[in-house]
Amino acid sequence: MKATHKTSQKTNLKNWLGFLPFLLVCLAFEFIPILFLLRGSFIQKASGQFTLANYQAMRRTIYVNSFLNSIKISALSAIIGVVLGSLIGYAVYRWPSERMKNALISLSDVTTNFAGAPLAFAFIIVLGMNGVITQFLLKTFNYPLYPQFSIYSFSGLLMAYVYFQLPLMVLVIIPAFAGIRKEWQESATNLGASTFQFWRRIGLPILSPSLIPGFTLLFANAFGAYATAYTLVESSLSLVTLQIGYMIAGEVRQDPGVGMAMAILSLLVMGLSIWIYRVTTNRARRWSKSE
Repeated sequence: MKATHKTSQKTNLKNWLGFLPFLLVCLAFEFIPILFLLRGSFIQKASGQFTLANYQAMRRTIYVNSFLNSIKISALSAIIGVVLGSLIGYAVYRWPSERMKNALISLSDVTTNFAGAPLAFAFIIVLGMNGVITQFLLKTFNYPLYPQFSIYSFSGLLMAYVYFQLPLMVLVIIPAFAGIRKEWQESATNLGASTFQFWRRIGLPILSPSLIPGFTLLFANAFGAYATAYTLVESSLSLVTLQIGYMIAGEVRQDPGVGMAMAILSLLVMGLSIWIYRVTTNRARRWSKSE
């Protein structure tokens, strides 16, 4: 028994030693920067003394609007992503060809990582003032897309966000469709239920444990986006991530303490989203195991 216990201890020690590099990376690039952010958010720019003024500054209109705009565009892109992503995910899941299904899943995996400045430049090339589609509509149908629409506005940024939100939701929701058995739909049909009734009373309740974490994941994904927003809207739309960049690295309105305070509040919003995601996914897993 003692030999077995010692062997088990050695195995656990080796496992932790193998895990040590990952812990060091997390400590160096996540935990320590957060501690510096937290400390800096309480330091006054002029005197270097402890202050709550950085957090009190969050009541200013520009910062309130930044949070409201970020929450609005994150929620809208998440809702659109959940609805359209679920429909596309169901179409991919029901695709008869297994090879084509795997190709579409791989495409979703690639496109969900195509974001940031490259995505913004791609949208400018396609839908900018001299973009391909803009010029096509103007020359072919004599329809001026601008100024009714602008890729450099809230609606244009929303379109760019939805682009990388959709494939992410497809990847999240496809495994959830596997939990809906064909026998359930056949039984509902035999009992006289329509397709709409089946999805309203059976399908959606089963999918809801996956739809809720999908929404929170997409919300957090959009809330933390920076490069796409900076490239497309820059100073024309006030967002939290943009304001943090201006406060920390800007030349005109530089105030690191205020920027760090905004970053801490953003971390709280992101942390809440991740917590909701974890809770709902754990409940979904327990439900699937009990089922």
